[in-house]
Amino acid sequence: RVQLVESGGGSVQAGGSLRLSCAASGYTYGSYIGWFRQAPGKEREGLAAIFSQDGRTHYTDSVKGRFTISQDNAKTTLYLQMNSLKPEDTAMYYCAADVSPYGSTWFANYWGQGTQVTVSS
Repeated sequence: RVQLVESGGGSVQAGGSLRLSCAASGYTYGSYIGWFRQAPGKEREGLAAIFSQDGRTHYTDSVKGRFTISQDNAKTTLYLQMNSLKPEDTAMYYCAADVSPYGSTWFANYWGQGTQVTVSS
């Protein structure tokens, strides 16, 4: 059974940083695991994904150069380091497994419950 539990959200001023964590278990080792977000009134958006087997990464354009996805060596914790945060980054952030990080719309089959990130100007 896939279990994904996010932590690390909070409030920060614009230009600041946050690191999100996701305790992940039960997912397929040779697959992508990643992060999505959803702001009020907007569709859920794929942000970053990492292939658990070899560390290949994908990023959406809006976060390239600011966000970094990583995993611990045991592949049990997923991280999202977020730097240079902007008010438009305010959203609920979700950890996801079995991610398809291709094209303009990413998909995932398993979701965590989310952690709120609020960036004030």
